[in-house]
Amino acid sequence: MGCPAEKEVLRAVFFLIFRVKKPNRRIVVTVGDPAGIGPEVTLKALEARRSRQDWEYLVLGDGEELNRKAALLGLKIRLCPDELKEQPSSGESLFKWLNPGESWGKHSMSPGAGPAARAALAGLEWGARACLREEAAALVTGPVCKEHIADLGRSFVGQTEYLSDLAGTRDAVMMLLGHDEAGRWLRVALATTHVPVREIASALTREKVIWAIRRASEACDRLALSRRRVAVCGLNPHAGEGGKLGDEEIRIIRPAVAEARDSGFDVEGPHPADTLFRQVYLGEYDAVVAMYHDQGLVPLKMVAFDSGVNWTLGLPFIRTSPDHGTAFDIAGRNVAREQSMSAALDLAEQLAVEPWSKTSC
Repeated sequence: MGCPAEKEVLRAVFFLIFRVKKPNRRIVVTVGDPAGIGPEVTLKALEARRSRQDWEYLVLGDGEELNRKAALLGLKIRLCPDELKEQPSSGESLFKWLNPGESWGKHSMSPGAGPAARAALAGLEWGARACLREEAAALVTGPVCKEHIADLGRSFVGQTEYLSDLAGTRDAVMMLLGHDEAGRWLRVALATTHVPVREIASALTREKVIWAIRRASEACDRLALSRRRVAVCGLNPHAGEGGKLGDEEIRIIRPAVAEARDSGFDVEGPHPADTLFRQVYLGEYDAVVAMYHDQGLVPLKMVAFDSGVNWTLGLPFIRTSPDHGTAFDIAGRNVAREQSMSAALDLAEQLAVEPWSKTSC
């Protein structure tokens, strides 16, 4: 039967086997605004995953309408109701649907219609709360229309801010990342997000710049990059020209960079944005911190319009999304490209298989 020491070892092994939590293989996907291209790109991206990995994808939306759309698109994918307690078989994916809102077929889901905006918001909230309850490994969100949600009387400036408020996180940072056909990456973290241009200077703080640097560095580590070298943009032309074209670099950005460097981060700046992005693109840096939305997204979308991903850093769960909008003008025409949604799913899966800490990015 073995000696007492051997029995203790076996007892410990069995204890660990039964105590170790089974990896969560469920990813929640919101289709965003039903009147936009979100349902189409979601279905197309999932179609390519039918026999790719043993993941369970829970799509939030009207399953009957989604299956009807998949058939019209000529796709083989079919979603089953979530109440069917199936599990992914080895080497295969399982696709389910759950509708946290009203049936799409009962309402007008045309662009600007209230029911479409409500459906988008219901999916976003349900998916986030499922992740907060640790019922899913990640949340991938389809595009919504901020204007139409705001028209419902809700305070809504973007999914990043909404999810941050829902999770009670004040230091979440938006990162956009993607690569060109030659495999050259841009990874851009934003010090401010959806802020009107005239308010950017007043919204910018030393704390926000430091958090963007910190999160960008943590993201490089999370992506298992060999370096975590971060560059920081100036806000003004030529990074302020020593204060002659604005003093935000002197008062806010430079002190933030110095503080982050003193804390051990590999960071440089502020540098003029018009030259810095080329240096990042050529591989001199691993990530760049931009001061505002368009400063960072214009070069990112020039390089990776079809493959760009939005990754929210600092949430207590994984959240990614395609880096494009609802594109109401092409919805329903079977011309929307799903590469960005596929890349968002790829990144969510990559992050979900690694040990996840609520204190990490």
